[in-house]
Amino acid sequence: MRYAQDHKAQTHQRILTEAAARFRRDGIGATGLQPLMKALGLTHGGFYAHFKSKDDLVEKALRCAVDESRERTAPVFAEENALEKYIDFYLSESHRSNPDKGCPLPTMSCELGQRGQPSPTTDELILARLDSLKNTLSGPDAEAQSMMILSTMVGALMLSRSVQDPELSDRILATAREWLKKTPSEA
Repeated sequence: MRYAQDHKAQTHQRILTEAAARFRRDGIGATGLQPLMKALGLTHGGFYAHFKSKDDLVEKALRCAVDESRERTAPVFAEENALEKYIDFYLSESHRSNPDKGCPLPTMSCELGQRGQPSPTTDELILARLDSLKNTLSGPDAEAQSMMILSTMVGALMLSRSVQDPELSDRILATAREWLKKTPSEA
């Protein structure tokens, strides 16, 4: 059976997309290669035609997740009141409930840091996000404010996902949203 010329590239992208979703939803360590490939209707052995190792896949899946995140957030930063809209977007119940489609910082990047495997892709995402946030702010401390906003959002999202009580989870998100939307002089 002959495959189309771009079959390998399409398969490679399918693996990346599925891995990026599973790594964000289930965790890198909890995601096995065999179940990942089986879910795509592919063989475990076929994995090595696309990636050198699981670590290679992780880095490329992180890149895929970062690209997906940029696509989703670019329109938000292009709107009026971009900071408020981004805070609402990031600290939403939908983002909390769908980590497989969300920002890789509280999931993949956090796990890579815990494993002692920091990634330059994480650095790139953080720096880009800080720049986007800084551009919504004014004043001499815009850089520091952007760092605090990003850190608070990532931390609040992680906490909201980790608690059992749904009301507590909602309160974490709502409180972080409220505080972050205050004017810089009030925050």
